[in-house]
Amino acid sequence: MSDIVEIDTVRVRSRGGLADEVCRKIADEIVLGHFRPNARLDETTLAEKFGVSRTPVREALKQLAIMGLVEYRPNRGMIVAEMTAEQLDQMFEAIGELEAACARHAALRMTEADRARLCELHARGREAMRAGDMDSYDALNRELHAAIISGARNPVLSDMAARLRHRAAPFRRSQFHNIERIGASFEEHTHIVEAILAHDAAMAYRQMRAHLLSARSATSRLSPAWASPADAAPSADPGAAAAKPVSSQ
Repeated sequence: MSDIVEIDTVRVRSRGGLADEVCRKIADEIVLGHFRPNARLDETTLAEKFGVSRTPVREALKQLAIMGLVEYRPNRGMIVAEMTAEQLDQMFEAIGELEAACARHAALRMTEADRARLCELHARGREAMRAGDMDSYDALNRELHAAIISGARNPVLSDMAARLRHRAAPFRRSQFHNIERIGASFEEHTHIVEAILAHDAAMAYRQMRAHLLSARSATSRLSPAWASPADAAPSADPGAAAAKPVSSQ
């Protein structure tokens, strides 16, 4: 009996892993503008496109619905949801503040074991960056951010950040289709990690917030649909003016 249970568990995990893979592929197609808003997502067509059965496609579409990338319409089935650049701005603004707060707390609350793990993930990220391995870098990027969120030692804040991260995940992943963005992301991680290791809470907050704003800017180059008006307009950040040098009089 135990052997049967073990085999069933493996099957479930395998199917779940396949659904996750299909979910990432469909999300990439949506974020890169290949699947347009309101386009119908037919399970059979998608299964043929990705060389899988309809079951992982169905599971993938459920995941994408939770992320807000697809939605169910009566008589049409699943379609690509509409999302504006303004909504994407708001999502990244919110997650930037949440993860920045996590980084600030992590700088003061992470244990030595937490910090060692953070350094390990960052070092592995360097290897993935140098190899130009998008999938590995994306996975390590998620692990590093998760480690910082966990290191904040605030379950309420961590839960809020993790939920929003899940919604933004397809956009955060797709930025790495640009190999130069991987290098820029790694350098930004370096500043965040250094601030946390130095117990500099204020700097950790600033660096993480800037990192998420850079990620949002990178999504503007994925598809014209995601171009942010903020990229072409002067910053509305109250702190931006203070950052400008003031000429002596």
